[in-house]
Amino acid sequence: MAVAGVLAGVATLGAGTASVATPHASTTTASTNLTCATQVVSTWSLTHVARETVVVSAQASSLASLTSAAAQGYGGFILFGASAPSALPSTLKSLRRLEPDHLTPMIMTDDEGGGIIRFPNLVGQWPWPQVMGSTMTPAQIFAKGESVGAAIARAGLNVDLAPVADVDGRAVWPGEYNPDGLRSFGGSPSKDALDVTAFATGLLHSHVVAVVKHFPGLGGTSPDTDYGPARTKSWSLLQTTGLVPFRAAFLAGVSAVMMSNASVPGLTTLPAGLSAPAVLALRHQLGFRGLIMTDALGAGAISALHLSIAQASVAAIKAGVDQVLASYPSTPSQALQTASSQTAAIVAAVEHGTLTRATLVGAAGQVLASTNTLTCQA
Repeated sequence: MAVAGVLAGVATLGAGTASVATPHASTTTASTNLTCATQVVSTWSLTHVARETVVVSAQASSLASLTSAAAQGYGGFILFGASAPSALPSTLKSLRRLEPDHLTPMIMTDDEGGGIIRFPNLVGQWPWPQVMGSTMTPAQIFAKGESVGAAIARAGLNVDLAPVADVDGRAVWPGEYNPDGLRSFGGSPSKDALDVTAFATGLLHSHVVAVVKHFPGLGGTSPDTDYGPARTKSWSLLQTTGLVPFRAAFLAGVSAVMMSNASVPGLTTLPAGLSAPAVLALRHQLGFRGLIMTDALGAGAISALHLSIAQASVAAIKAGVDQVLASYPSTPSQALQTASSQTAAIVAAVEHGTLTRATLVGAAGQVLASTNTLTCQA
């Protein structure tokens, strides 16, 4: 769909809109692919299925941990670092060959713009989202997203944990007392809906999965959930504020979303990524049918509940989330150990009957379908 068509389609999503998103034109195709992906993973061993839902954190300077994790069949990787080694693109493009079934894993970066760009030596630099929102038209933001996506794809990555869809007009650097600030496109729900959608669909046009975050919207929360517990605006207020950009993105075909680690007054006292009511609201009220992932489960908002990353991973999948992220790795071995503990906890939950295999298979199917086009017999 051309950018003009996308933006025209979401322009009617004013601040008062509260209806379920209209299915995107490719819904039938996506549903068929998901059905096939779920069928594929249903034949795997329990450990293999569990690993498909786990994202391994990796430092771009430690490529050996990536290849080891791929050979073990993990379904996702998130790369951290300030600069990428020259061998990174070729290493990333080799991961599919290392995966047990030779399927394409989700290879993620966290490139939002401004001060949050992981590998500028490979993907370049561009302004903070709030600067883009105040100085660029949606068409220009789409073009920027498309060029960023093309650079990300050339680097061997296929997922960007962006754009931030939170509504926050405070023009400050993100920090302990404001998780968004310049990461947000601005303080207007309706304008943010256009800008978020423009950047996300630009990424999609370059064959990069866009992940809108942090559902149901962190705008106005304090502190940052990385440091401790936080609450979003009330669920009733979010209907006409924080949810607006998410609705627009889903309407335009964005198929991946990151949950926040904040609780939502009027909906859940748990972090949204561990909350069945929050996931049900996303699935049923907003009509979202794509991939749902957690925010970093090593965050202060999670540890405040006295949950380990492994325990939180089980809680998230039980709540209906499909994919679990850990945190920035202190060492490559620690990252692999964390992924292993997450896997073991998920497997144990199924074996002990506290998590159904069907729920886990459904989650793994969503992960597999996100970066693979599959064909199964009817």
